[in-house]
Amino acid sequence: MSANEEEWAVLMRAAMAGDEAAYRAFLKAITPAIRAAARRNLARYGLGVADGEDVVQDTLLAIHLKRQTWDQDRPIGPWIAAITRNKFIDLMRRRGRAVQVPIEDVAASLAAEEAGATLEGYEVGRMLENLNEKQRMVVRSLAIEGASVRQTAERLNMTESAIRVTLHRAVKALAVIYRERDT
Repeated sequence: MSANEEEWAVLMRAAMAGDEAAYRAFLKAITPAIRAAARRNLARYGLGVADGEDVVQDTLLAIHLKRQTWDQDRPIGPWIAAITRNKFIDLMRRRGRAVQVPIEDVAASLAAEEAGATLEGYEVGRMLENLNEKQRMVVRSLAIEGASVRQTAERLNMTESAIRVTLHRAVKALAVIYRERDT
């Protein structure tokens, strides 16, 4: 966690405990990072920075409304980044533009599983057996072998979009299988 993120986490914890000054300081401290992320996303899609402030304000409002959902034991940076990314996608949808966020961008913001929630290798293999062949090949390529979406698409003769859709469906199916395993 960066020094900024550590400072943000300290301020947010104090704010959640009722310290209004800490909350104002938290919002003031995160705004430049949110603004920079919004501008990067707008530039990536060839858009001007005019909509950047809308993304910033929407993100700050969402953080305010969802602040109780932040798990204080987890880093705050990925939580803020996910909200910022979602507000950017919302802006693009309102404008009628389809947005495809690279899976590499999302993977960096996902929190790691707790040590106690890990699966043994044989359990992973058994869970993968419940997927169809295409899903199994995509999950193995991306998650187990560490190949990129592009490499996987080329190897399996699929489009990158099809790889993402297949991965999404496989992850949903695995989540159901994982939950059923614990019941």
